[in-house]
Amino acid sequence: VQIVESGGGLVQPGSSLRLFCTASGFTFSDSAMTWVRQVPGKGFEWLASINGDGRLIDSQNAVQGRFSISRDNAKNTVFLQMNNLNPEDTGRYYCQKGWMTLGNPYDVPSGPRGQGTQVTVSS
Repeated sequence: VQIVESGGGLVQPGSSLRLFCTASGFTFSDSAMTWVRQVPGKGFEWLASINGDGRLIDSQNAVQGRFSISRDNAKNTVFLQMNNLNPEDTGRYYCQKGWMTLGNPYDVPSGPRGQGTQVTVSS
């Protein structure tokens, strides 16, 4: 399993970013995928999950309306569109194989994930 995240960067508050996750080594279209992040001083935080065919999505209440997950199975890629970013969104963003729907978004199980991509929101 290989997972590579990209698209992070330094942006100003109120900006948007689109993160990319490209995966290989497994049947991508059969696998749910999840975005999680790790902010300084905290553990992994679940953001959003999408099932294999893209028809089922779940996300953490705190990011609903700002973050959206989607996928392109023809390109083995999962996206995270992030709008209206604020400094509290600063952290390292990871793509992880598998489905999550968590009452406590910090109860992220271990699983295959990439090296992450850094997002910094600062003026």
